[in-house]
Amino acid sequence: MRERLGILGGGAIASGIAALAAQHVEVVVWVRSDRSAQRVRRHVERVRGANDERVDVVVDDPAALDGATFVIEAIVEDAEEKARHLSRLGARLAPDALLATTTSSLSVAQLGEASGRADRFAGLHMFNPVAKMELVELAFPPAASPETRARTRELCGALGKTAVEVPDIPGFVVNRLLFPYVFSAVRLLEETGMAAEDVDTCMKLGAGHPLGPLSLLDLVGLDVAVAIGEEIGEPAPGRVRALVQEGALGRKAGRGFYVYPRT
Repeated sequence: MRERLGILGGGAIASGIAALAAQHVEVVVWVRSDRSAQRVRRHVERVRGANDERVDVVVDDPAALDGATFVIEAIVEDAEEKARHLSRLGARLAPDALLATTTSSLSVAQLGEASGRADRFAGLHMFNPVAKMELVELAFPPAASPETRARTRELCGALGKTAVEVPDIPGFVVNRLLFPYVFSAVRLLEETGMAAEDVDTCMKLGAGHPLGPLSLLDLVGLDVAVAIGEEIGEPAPGRVRALVQEGALGRKAGRGFYVYPRT
């Protein structure tokens, strides 16, 4: 891999990309807190093949990313928050550096404009868990240069991913089709009083899905699911919103539709 990779964020996607990239190159990860830094380091240590000595996790120091040739933003799915950070990064990175967002539902064109370098910007939607999920949805602003497109595809290939270019529409392809399905599973739960385990078992054994819809929502994060639903015009059911209000956000919080051991 020829890029010097920088990552902004300390969540599951940021940690997963760092662990995957550390099998090939040195990576700098910029996070906001010591707690996030610890989470990234623990994740990298658990991924087979990752070299934790190649991952430098820096707390609250944007200058740490200045030497990167390709920076991936992987923070909360909030348009204003992403735009604010992308604008700051776009202003300080080297002129030939590329900047990407891992948004799963927001407009790549608008985020590219916010970055101030739409010609060197890409949407790089990876899936959780990053180490196992092969697909990357690529979306580009209209202004993206041929070099930007080529280097982004090259990065995906170096990380062992299959890249599919998708339209820059809310939810792209996967989430556009996925969230009406998972939300309908929640509504079925509300209407029938079935146990979450039974709904998931039906879809795993009857439809051949590796993960049931309610387990999948917990994996994605219920707060993230609400944000994605709003972007694609598929409002989250009341049960999902109630859990979010309780702080039961899924696996990352230790509780959602299921209860999880805290790590």
